[in-house]
Order: sequence, then structure tokens, then C-alpha cells
Amino acid sequence: MKKYYLLSLVGILIASFYPLKMGICVISDVIRDGYVLQENYPKYVIPYTPVSLAIITGVLLMPLLIGFAKKYALFIGSSVSVGAFFAIEHLFENLLINTTVTVTKTITEYIPVELEAWQMFMCAVPQEAVTREVTTTEAISKTAVEILMGEYSPTFKIHFYIISIVLILAFLNCFYGFAQMIKSKDYSRLKPLVLQSVSTVLFLGLCIFACFTAFFRTGEIVVSPISAFLMALFFIVFGITMGVYTGSFLTGRKKLLSAVFPSTVAALTTLIMYIGEMFLLSGHLYRFGEGFLFDALPYIVLSVIDILIIVMSFGFTYVILSFTNKTK
Repeated sequence: MKKYYLLSLVGILIASFYPLKMGICVISDVIRDGYVLQENYPKYVIPYTPVSLAIITGVLLMPLLIGFAKKYALFIGSSVSVGAFFAIEHLFENLLINTTVTVTKTITEYIPVELEAWQMFMCAVPQEAVTREVTTTEAISKTAVEILMGEYSPTFKIHFYIISIVLILAFLNCFYGFAQMIKSKDYSRLKPLVLQSVSTVLFLGLCIFACFTAFFRTGEIVVSPISAFLMALFFIVFGITMGVYTGSFLTGRKKLLSAVFPSTVAALTTLIMYIGEMFLLSGHLYRFGEGFLFDALPYIVLSVIDILIIVMSFGFTYVILSFTNKTK
């Protein structure tokens, strides 16, 4: 068990190298200057640095909790880790970033902005597009920018928070589950935990890829085909990860509980992600193309393709859990 704990901790630290490095760079700038310069700001330091620190906290505490809290170890460890995430996230969100805006063709103002507000703009529009659109007075009134960079609203963080919570819960579930199997020699949850590990690693990989590419968005509402494919894949895998997490606790139950219920959770998780994006984009969604399939349906912001993605999240989760659980 000691080897398992040690290897798990080393693995988490290695996987967290870049988020931790980002956090150290930001904190160093704040300690030295009181703020972070725009050009020094590592994109997506929030939420991924707080997520990494929260998972490390959970991994460090879990051996102690397994010994003393027994069957409540995962619940307590996950609760503490999620609490740690929100505490660290709050600290990072209130740091200041110094950004520049050209208010005339010759005068540049340096404007201190709270990190959470700047992060909202960086999520909606890639850094190059932000610079291009806000550094000239002619560009500020463009329709795409008005949509993508509307009034600041803290509700944009819904998608940040749900991604973070899912990553924390999934990683700790894998760590705790495998630890319990090693300790008890009970392998009844092996298949769901392997699936959980695969979906979590895949989802994390997509998160990391998005950090470096933002899935190739250019600052327009209608995205390119490659961007549309990657965003759709992200949404589906996101839902599956949460669905498999739920299903891992219901192994061997009736199909309604072991497959249908977790699949519904997967679909709702994907829907919540869409809601977060809607708040981020001031009541709009990125469009994966043009035409009937991609345009918003009457009275709702979702398109036919968006609804299909939510259904696919349900469907894939259902198929996966149906084949891997002994349901009745």
C-alpha cells in the first residue's frame, strides 16, 4: 500500500508540473510587483492550478482518512479537496492583472483588472483576437466582440467550476477505488474504475490541449470544423466522465440504477456545460456551422447539433455501463 500511495503522489506531482509552475509564476509576480503583467499571464492558471493543488491535498489526506474514516474516506476526502479548490480559486481570482488598452491611436492606458474578469475575456476570445479587437478604437464596436466580450458576469465561472469539480472527484475516486481494491482484494469495481481512469485521463488530455490551443477558436461565433469537432468531443467526454463516476458506485444494480441513472447524470452534466458557455458568451453559444442544424431553435439557445451532443453523452455512457456492469 505504501508503494501505491507513494507512486500515486509522484504521478500526481508529475502531472501537475505545468499547473504548479503557472501558479508559482503568478504568485512570484504578485509578491514582487503587486500584480501580474498581461504578457506574463499564463492562460488558464485558473482553474487548473487550484485543481492540481486540490487533488494533491486529497491524495495526501486519503491514506489517513482510509485508516480513520473507513467507508466515509472518499466522501470526506472529496469534500475537503473541493473546499480547498474553492478557497485557492478565490485567492487567485482576486489577484490583479495589468493589461493595456489603446484608447486613442497615440495614448495607451494601463488598466488593473481582477484576474477572474480577465480570464472571462481570455476564455471567450483567444489572446490574439483580444489584442486585435481592443487595441484600436475602430474595432471595439464589432458585433462578434460585443457578443464574446460582453458585460462581466461571475456566472461565466459555472463551466470552470463544474470542470474542476468533475476532475477532482474523478481523480480521487480512481485513487481511492484502487487503494481499496489493493487493501481488500475485492475487485468488483475494477471495470468501472478502469473506465473511470480512461475517461478521466482522456478528459484531462482534452483540457490540457484546450489550454494551449483553445481548440483553435479565432474570436468568431461560428467556429471551424476542426474546432467544432474538438469542442463536441470535449462536451461528450466531459459528460461520460461524470456519468461513469456515478456508475462506478452502482455496479451490479438494476439497469435503471446502474446504467440509466448515470447516463442521465452524464447528459445533465453536458447540459450544465452548455449553460456555463451561454453565460460566458452573454446568452449565446458557439456555433459549429451555419444552417438549420446549427442555428438556435425557437425559444432556446441550443441547436439541433447541441441537443444531439447531449443525447450522445447519454447514449455513450449508457452503452459503456451496460456492457461493463452485470445489470438485471
